[in-house]
Amino acid sequence: MKQQITVSILGTLPPIRALSSYCFEFTNAIAKICCVEFISFKKIYPSFLYPGGNPDDDHTYPEILNPDIVIKRRLTWYNPLSWLIEGMTAKGELLHAQWWSMPLFPIYISICACFKLKKKPVIFSVHNVMPHEKSFLFFKMSQFLFKLGDHFIVHSNINKQQMVKFYSIPGEKISVIAHGSLDFHVKKVADRKMLRKEFGIKPDKKVILLFGAIRQYKGIGTTIRAFSKILKKIPTARLLIAGRLWQDWGPYERIIIDLGLSEYVITHLEYIPSGEVYRFFEISDLCIFPYHHFDSQSGAGTTAIAFRKPMIVSNVGGLPDLVKDKRCIVPPGDHFALAHTVTECLKDPVLLEKMRSDTELVARQFTWPEIAKQTEKIYEKLLKQQV
Repeated sequence: MKQQITVSILGTLPPIRALSSYCFEFTNAIAKICCVEFISFKKIYPSFLYPGGNPDDDHTYPEILNPDIVIKRRLTWYNPLSWLIEGMTAKGELLHAQWWSMPLFPIYISICACFKLKKKPVIFSVHNVMPHEKSFLFFKMSQFLFKLGDHFIVHSNINKQQMVKFYSIPGEKISVIAHGSLDFHVKKVADRKMLRKEFGIKPDKKVILLFGAIRQYKGIGTTIRAFSKILKKIPTARLLIAGRLWQDWGPYERIIIDLGLSEYVITHLEYIPSGEVYRFFEISDLCIFPYHHFDSQSGAGTTAIAFRKPMIVSNVGGLPDLVKDKRCIVPPGDHFALAHTVTECLKDPVLLEKMRSDTELVARQFTWPEIAKQTEKIYEKLLKQQV
């Protein structure tokens, strides 16, 4: 029987929001085949650096119940000593760092440097190869940080190409491993009819869901304009936009009013706690991700996969990986194409059911046990190279 590898994972766990949904699923999966020490935060960074508000206030996540996972919540943004102590005292044979956020650069560079000083491998899961909102500083920080990496994990082939092109990282040092579906959001006892009643949505309405933080690249304006055309063909359609604001909502509100859509667009413009996410997906008939630009994989998209929801995505980043039918992929920023595709799907029950079945096939590719197995192979390879 082979000895289990001990890995230190650097990232976030609940109640801190940040990347906690991914880290929660990944840690539970990898802990079944490796010994895990998770280096997390007590205070991640000051609220003024986080456009979405206070990042550490969601206590509705499920608990990590595996007693074999050692969780250390000691990192604080204001205490460099905590960074060095965690880096030097970590027990892992290697470090697996989850990289995504520019304000965390000083903390990550310190802990990664500690592992390199101890001659232990460093692996990065790069969740944002390029920033969602263009930032030269993020690129330069990532470029500097990646010099400490021995191997890199990304979530799509496009991400791998970007890593090679923009960061000059050899392809053999990059592995593509899917972003697993966020299954913990699903509630087995959810009552769709009751939830719709709570939202004030009648049973005959066709609900189109756009879920996730409201940011410029998400295609909100494109969605609203497309919906005005959808409504003319499908009067029972309703658009549900749900997520915390990262920008001014005013311009979108004006579009809604100008197009006479106020009665048909439902908004929930605040952070949705983990324990409430299921409510929005359960009442929806179709999920859309009409992003204008995007370089990674979508946490909201993999949540839709968990609920086996039909999806329409734009042709950017890893979004096309979430669907099987090419008819479900639209050009970014094209509200005419989005309107046509949504209308065709909602008017065709057979197509909608096929799209729902396709998510089952996609979900099989995004299973956490398989993700953990692929990741363990990378750990083994790096450790053998150290010998």
